[in-house]
Amino acid sequence: MITTTGLTKVYRSGRSRGHEITALDGVDLHVREGEVFGVVGRSGAGKSSLIRCVNLLERPTAGTVTVDGTDLTALAGRGRRAGKELRRARSSIGMVFQHFNLLSSRTVQDNIELPLEILGHSGQERSRRALELLDLVGLADKAKSYPAQLSGGQKQRVGIARALAGEPKVLLSDEATSALDPETTRSILRLLRDINQQLGLTILLITHEMEVVKTICDSAALMERGRITESGTVGGLLATPGSLLARELFPVDGAQAGPGGTVIDVTFHGEAATQPVISQLSRTYNIDISILGAAMDTVGGRQIGRMRIELPGPFEENVVPIGFLREQGLQVEVVEAVEDDVEADGDAVEADGDAVEPVGDAEDVAATEQPAALTKEGAK
Repeated sequence: MITTTGLTKVYRSGRSRGHEITALDGVDLHVREGEVFGVVGRSGAGKSSLIRCVNLLERPTAGTVTVDGTDLTALAGRGRRAGKELRRARSSIGMVFQHFNLLSSRTVQDNIELPLEILGHSGQERSRRALELLDLVGLADKAKSYPAQLSGGQKQRVGIARALAGEPKVLLSDEATSALDPETTRSILRLLRDINQQLGLTILLITHEMEVVKTICDSAALMERGRITESGTVGGLLATPGSLLARELFPVDGAQAGPGGTVIDVTFHGEAATQPVISQLSRTYNIDISILGAAMDTVGGRQIGRMRIELPGPFEENVVPIGFLREQGLQVEVVEAVEDDVEADGDAVEADGDAVEPVGDAEDVAATEQPAALTKEGAK
């Protein structure tokens, strides 16, 4: 439903000749029809530039954007104003903004009718559609209220209803829950999932909140420094040893209990998440196992969890127990402790983020990266 190929966005400052910042650097993204796809990353990773380029609110410097089989970049033309064909194509794309963007002088119903008014629909048709959408988002009694009379969650529901007014096939969500409290966030996420299921709507959302990805996303991508570094279904990413996104979704920490042990991260999903596998491992091989950390949650209706444990003895003595865990359908990653100033396997792993000052309307594309855990090559 949404495909970007080699998408690049470079901001140039008018105040500093020759100063350029690359917000998007050759982004390839594919969102399937009917799924909820989340793009996650730290501030400055390029998420907002990506979603604004998808509907061409920002014109890409290079690359293509295709939505529902239409190449939007081919319709953009050279002028700053959108042409007739691009405006028609955009009518199939709705957008929900972080700060609601409601017109304070209009009632709730009038705000929802605005896109239809621009598209030239009759007053009777606009009113019918607006009232239908107010019922859908649970605000049927707020039609004549003004935005100032609404809570933050209610304002966002109005924003969602407005985005659906033109019966789009795609809904873009730009940090739609980041300004809301946790309870309201959960209610908005439930609403988006319900809309996705009832209307068969494809949703592309950007967020820095991992809870959003865990709650409603079918697939996800991790952005760093203007690039997609990981992408796939949420279940597939969680089942991939060494996945940075999996570590962010289910962080497990824990210092090694003592010298000489083998620390491993174990990922449970499906039926294995409810089985006493660690207990079976301890009894089968008569070993004491230290649990250093654990996290478990429900993702897409399935229980998924990660656990960091320590097995006694060096890695070479634990090949068979690790094999046992894999035979039970678990993903296992061996984590090697790294002391300060000590190199592991001949290479010290270090990740630094260099801050880039924003210039003009440029987005700060620098993002701090977390060091990746070292793994034994043979245990990946």
